[in-house]
Amino acid sequence: MNTIKVTIREKSAVITLDRGKSNAINTEMVAELSQIIKSIEQDDSILGVIIGGKEGYFSAGLDLIELYNYNEAEIKTFWEDFLNLIGTLIAFKKPLIAAISGHAPAGGCLLSLCCDYRIMAEGRYIIGLNEIPVGLIIPESIFAIYSFWIGKAKAYRYLLEGKLVSPATALEIGMVDEVVNLASILTAAERQMQKYIVLDANTWRQSKLNLRTELIQQISQDQTETIQILLSQWWSPQSRAIVSTIIKNLSAPK
Repeated sequence: MNTIKVTIREKSAVITLDRGKSNAINTEMVAELSQIIKSIEQDDSILGVIIGGKEGYFSAGLDLIELYNYNEAEIKTFWEDFLNLIGTLIAFKKPLIAAISGHAPAGGCLLSLCCDYRIMAEGRYIIGLNEIPVGLIIPESIFAIYSFWIGKAKAYRYLLEGKLVSPATALEIGMVDEVVNLASILTAAERQMQKYIVLDANTWRQSKLNLRTELIQQISQDQTETIQILLSQWWSPQSRAIVSTIIKNLSAPK
């Protein structure tokens, strides 16, 4: 695996995002995450999963620099695979915990929202879904995931302004469940995992799926029309200009 690292601790798999400084999400990371999650789902020796990142970054979201240069077929495949990954994470029956080790905007936040429990490092970090300012249309399924945790009214307002918040605010509104010192984040995640896995596995897993029935149905619907809308906006002159400006800012010398 080139973009993630996997270790086994206390009958749980720790998946560490490991791609460059900011763990930006590209086609390879999507494929590797999908592969390992599906493999773990079938492995009876692994009872749960913790997803973590690097110090300072859980994930900065989609790798706009790479995606900008994808051709039509490549970007279509990316969106199909990315939404399928989100569907796989949402329907993952075992305990899934996010150890948010730093910034988690956009796609990074979305990965964490698929989890059952989110622990974020304290500090001057940001988290939230800011796709609209980046020029990306928000699918209804993503709104469903966001609003599942923070409520429809707040999710609606936050999405339309691309609001990013601090760990303290994220805790207050239910976007995360704990805020801890970075050095303690994995310990806190393992402690929460133990609370889950000491319970009867079948009861816990079926209950999780029951509680997520509507969410799973929403994300598992045919995404063809959604992807076409995303692609149409992606190739529009306005969105290309926005993404191009963002890339120039990211690439500028600090």
